[in-house]
Amino acid sequence: MPVRVRSAALAAAAGAALLLSPAPTAFAAADTETVTVDRTGRIASDGTITLSGTYRCTAGTGPVFVSSSVSQSNPSVRYGIGGTRAVCDGQEHRWSNKGRAFANALKPGAAHVEATLMELRPTNGLLLPDFHAWREQAVTLVAG
Repeated sequence: MPVRVRSAALAAAAGAALLLSPAPTAFAAADTETVTVDRTGRIASDGTITLSGTYRCTAGTGPVFVSSSVSQSNPSVRYGIGGTRAVCDGQEHRWSNKGRAFANALKPGAAHVEATLMELRPTNGLLLPDFHAWREQAVTLVAG
């Protein structure tokens, strides 16, 4: 399955799970589970965006991912940029996501990134989102 289709499918499943979730789960305490975003992202000549940072999480019962999205000129338009499977062992790890925005809509310069550390937790036969950590960060996209 191509990366864009797989990312879109994961995003759709997570969105559907959010709608089905009976109540939001509180974010974990800031000192035990965290996600950060590096202040610089990369944009390649073919439009591929690379975002990165760090995360820390403890053990979960389902798969855990670091997802990221970016906006630039219009803050209400966000582009999903990949997802990375997280290792939840209480240690700090690096994450890096790559993806492309629709029709090369992003360019070098100021941007805004949102990163989420989310578990897909099995609940009554469904995988529902359980958010471990979330971060917004102003970044600079640089060519490279």
